[in-house]
Amino acid sequence: MAISVGNKAPDFSLVSDAKETVTLNDYQGKNLVLLFFPLAFTGVCTKELCTMRDDISQYNDMNASILGVSVDSAFTLEQFKAAQNLNFPLLSDFNKEASTAYDSLYEEFPAFGMRGVSKRSAFVIDKEGIVQYAEVCASPGDLPNFSAIKETLSNLN
Repeated sequence: MAISVGNKAPDFSLVSDAKETVTLNDYQGKNLVLLFFPLAFTGVCTKELCTMRDDISQYNDMNASILGVSVDSAFTLEQFKAAQNLNFPLLSDFNKEASTAYDSLYEEFPAFGMRGVSKRSAFVIDKEGIVQYAEVCASPGDLPNFSAIKETLSNLN
């Protein structure tokens, strides 16, 4: 089922690049930008996450945390985060539970015949755990609408 604005955000429990368990509940009382991305070390994913890295002060000013989620292992995400100097946690959805819950999982990825890869998606979840913005990109080559994400966060403050 697609996640829509006004829905309660599905909870998750995922392992971070720092090998710590992270849940949605950890961010209660804070706005959250939850980004699902297909695969670490790929061009569009790197561009997306580096854009967030470079704009982190704007998100901090809007009382928002950022989490990146992919089906890569925590070990791969640790290396990707270090290589790109990312300044927010990356979470491993290796078992594909969060990607499924957020309706952000390709049954078959458009390239290479891969199955079970996260769709590029962006969700803004407010302090009470309600989805205020939901975007699942039509193509893995598309980037989320960063302006709309920032506008949504600005309206929450």
